Amino acid sequence: MRILHVLSANFYAGSAAYAVQLAEAHLAQGHQVWMLSDSDQLPTRATQLKAAISNRKYRQRLQHIQLIRRLVQREGIDVVHAHSRAASWVAYFGLLGSKVPLVSSVHGRQHLHASTSLFDMYGDKVIAICNNLRTHLQQEVQMDPAKIVTIPNGIAFGQLEAVAARSATASEPPRLAFIGRFNGGKGERAAALLQQVFPALLAELPALRLALIGGEMEGLPAPGKAALAGLQASYGERVEVVGFTDDVAAWLARTTLVIGAGRVAIEALGLGRNVLALGEASYAGLVTEASLEDAAASNFGDISPRVGATEVDYAAVLADARAFLSQPRPVAAGVQQQVRARYDLSRVAAAVLEAYLSARMKKAVPDYIPVLMYHKIPDAPLASKHQIYVTRDNFAQHLAYFKKRGLTPITFADYLRFARGETPLSQFPGRPIILTFDDGYTDNYTNLLPLMQQYGYRGVLYLLGDFDLRYNKWDADTDPDEPRAEIMDAGQKQAFVAAGWEIGAHTLSHPRLSTLPLAEAAQEIRESKARLEAGLHTTVETFAYPYGDLNPAVKQAVRAAGFALGIATDTGGMHLEDDRMQVFRVNMFPNETPGSLFKKTSPWYRKYYRWKRKK
Repeated sequence: MRILHVLSANFYAGSAAYAVQLAEAHLAQGHQVWMLSDSDQLPTRATQLKAAISNRKYRQRLQHIQLIRRLVQREGIDVVHAHSRAASWVAYFGLLGSKVPLVSSVHGRQHLHASTSLFDMYGDKVIAICNNLRTHLQQEVQMDPAKIVTIPNGIAFGQLEAVAARSATASEPPRLAFIGRFNGGKGERAAALLQQVFPALLAELPALRLALIGGEMEGLPAPGKAALAGLQASYGERVEVVGFTDDVAAWLARTTLVIGAGRVAIEALGLGRNVLALGEASYAGLVTEASLEDAAASNFGDISPRVGATEVDYAAVLADARAFLSQPRPVAAGVQQQVRARYDLSRVAAAVLEAYLSARMKKAVPDYIPVLMYHKIPDAPLASKHQIYVTRDNFAQHLAYFKKRGLTPITFADYLRFARGETPLSQFPGRPIILTFDDGYTDNYTNLLPLMQQYGYRGVLYLLGDFDLRYNKWDADTDPDEPRAEIMDAGQKQAFVAAGWEIGAHTLSHPRLSTLPLAEAAQEIRESKARLEAGLHTTVETFAYPYGDLNPAVKQAVRAAGFALGIATDTGGMHLEDDRMQVFRVNMFPNETPGSLFKKTSPWYRKYYRWKRKK
């Protein structure tokens, strides 16, 4: 991809570090990256262009809009990624009328301005860096939840570790470090710590050193400056005023306990340093295995989900710091492992790239793509209460109808090739449709496959990973009135692969996944993919939930198993890209009419269904 980052970088804040890390990760993967910001001296190999993005004067903004428009056209940019409200504003207007999507990362709570409600200025996808921020955007900013994706900051822990290893010494004294900006909300926290916490700790612990690390030191509130001067006069070199440094990892290596939030807290925990999570929004305390999830939700104290008081009990901060520094101990191994897994740069960069591709695809193909769900294609009607069949003759009429209306069947694998840029979007069909078939009944081989080949169509076949399961035991063995239906053998399934069909996974044994223990559900999901790929020698990228039964944990298990799409039944977003792990599809029944076929294959059907069924 050709990626343009737009950011306010009049000083090297966490958002700039985030953008630089993403740029480096994507450059390493072979993507081309440009950065447009206040500085052209950021530590990145990306092509840099200088523009005062943080300058909000309208004349300046108009120049930036024109610059972005020219840059996008000249360089063939595929996606623009904005990293501040000012950047989103100019990028939004710079991209108006183009097919290039805008993705915005939101790093903090947003002020509610008229432009927020008048224009969709954050673009096509919005990345919230923590769960509290997602809640704020959805409930207070009133943003469409379908466009929000939660992706945390990414950290290159390996690089940090290398720097820290070179800097650590065995003879370092105990050190407490406050790391963060010294202006704004964080400056107020620093001032309070200098007045209410640090004096007692320095007095009680004669060997303790205090390091103050961060930019904008001149912005420290006056009471904080006075308290700092007093501490320097009393404790001399034990008070280390470091100020801004691009060598934070080296200081973390020499620190016993860190007070900080956001990126600072993540880096410290990833390097095995204990953290008192104190940010602009709240105090989350010492980060432990028990508190990690709640601390992460607020980006370690920086972000509250809703407007509310931000008072901090500094007596509690003092008590926690005193207790820890009196008996220092290593970070719990579980905390360090979870942090390194959650915030790993390669994982985060992959998730961001998926957001880019999703935004690009939704911009290029804005309408709902009909996804139809079939099961059995028998010769004659079945005595089945489930009505999950369409007879061979009726299905032939469906295919003739699709042909007459100029619908082009594609597979999800085809769709993903377009989404990933492997197939030019110029070749995407004007009226696509996706035909899916669940369970792999024998009549799919005898009736379905020949009919589809007659029309030159391909579909998606969702199969069970247990090749020994040869009939619908989940129905026939539990309901004496439900007829037994045979499942294809391996050779018959292989015929679909040979015909160019996509094979998707449908678990091993067709259970209701939400009723299983999560570990068992995850095994059904993961193992079905592995067995199908091994048994049919094909790539399996999509998963269909049996019965359409799912919950957030099951969806996460599908993603974790390596699937690109999770295919639901009667639930999901308005567009495939609203939620790739819950794609809406339409049940097809024995007695479909030309009218129902018209309705179910129309781009407006998903909106109609949500209005009618509230799903």
